[in-house]
Amino acid sequence: MQTTPTKTPRKAETSGRAFRIRLPRGESPASLNGTLLLAVVVVLVGFGLIMVLSSSAVEEFAAGRAFSTKFLRQLIFAVVGIGVMFLVSRIPLRYLTGNLAWVALAGVLILQALVFTPLGIEINGNRAWLDFGFTTVQPAEFAKLALCMWLAMMVIRLGPRLDNWKQMVIPLGLPVIAVLALALLGKDLGTVIVLGAVVLGALWFGGMKIGYLIVAALGAVAGAIIMAIISPNRVARITSFFTGDCDYEGLCWQTSHGFFALARGGVFGVGLGNSTAKWSWLPEADNDYIFAIIGEEFGLVGGVAVILIFALLGIVLLRIWRQTTDRGGRVIVGGVFTWFIFQAFVNIAVVIGLLPVLGVPLPFVSSGGSALVTTLAAVGLVLAVTRDNAARESKSNSSTQSNDSARENKMGAKRTSRKRANA
Repeated sequence: MQTTPTKTPRKAETSGRAFRIRLPRGESPASLNGTLLLAVVVVLVGFGLIMVLSSSAVEEFAAGRAFSTKFLRQLIFAVVGIGVMFLVSRIPLRYLTGNLAWVALAGVLILQALVFTPLGIEINGNRAWLDFGFTTVQPAEFAKLALCMWLAMMVIRLGPRLDNWKQMVIPLGLPVIAVLALALLGKDLGTVIVLGAVVLGALWFGGMKIGYLIVAALGAVAGAIIMAIISPNRVARITSFFTGDCDYEGLCWQTSHGFFALARGGVFGVGLGNSTAKWSWLPEADNDYIFAIIGEEFGLVGGVAVILIFALLGIVLLRIWRQTTDRGGRVIVGGVFTWFIFQAFVNIAVVIGLLPVLGVPLPFVSSGGSALVTTLAAVGLVLAVTRDNAARESKSNSSTQSNDSARENKMGAKRTSRKRANA
């Protein structure tokens, strides 16, 4: 009987080429807190762009411009700011707290001095902007960024001398006073208060003695009171705030219509784009009073959600601060934390009537190119700190692993030598 060999089935032939993709390795491991920070910032910036479009469209159209004019300008600044953020985040921390801090401080002082030249313009009684033709710039916003870097550098260089006020008051105090004085000359008291808070917060988180900070805070409060007293407009606003006696068609027009917007929003709001306050009733609806539009269109739920997002931002920044061992990095993170959280608190407190009107924008949300770019650059500073933290932790772990490996090799060699001796 003859058998025929069975044929093994041939595998199906495949055509084409195979490629291997190798992703680039990062210089330092990923940071959970850095990722959380980026996520929160992206949410705030995206929501801010939506609200700028909603709150400014009517007045832009009424002025004869495209309804999306302010939105597109804000979008451009957001793109530029994100680029600056990633650029700053790639700069090693030792450079940011080194000579670059002097460059930043000198640049800010020059910009603030230019405000009192023909380049400077006055808006709502405050001379705090530079007009370059294609855009306007507010130097005080850049001062917040520069002070975070410069204070970090000074805390590192002064070191133990921070405990002696005679040795640190001149090198640390004079440049800060110069920055604040130039901002005060522009009559922008709200921004000066935020600048002062940034200085005190950065130094407190950097480990300066609490007694020195209390003295500085008392001096800052006294200066703010003096600046308020010498301005009749500020005196009238503060008096009306505490007494409740206010001219509806005068000083209280903005605050009253802010309250009307919040009241109309109720619990769930009237819906995105359906605000009536933005129809030329509420001044600065896309800037200082954008939280009122948020409250009207998204209601109490939306307003509380924005507050919770800023609370989450503060928690993430505090987590980064706790993980930071470099003293300069702790100053930077502490200054940025104070900047974002204090300014958000002041803006929201003004809108809901807890503070007199100060004219402070809501970080990441209000319209304004200078404010958006500088806040994103500040996020870049914090991301640079997280990269430095991750690099230090990775180096420490690798050093520990190498020590453990060396110890194990040594013990193994000892065991081998004992076995040979016993043999």
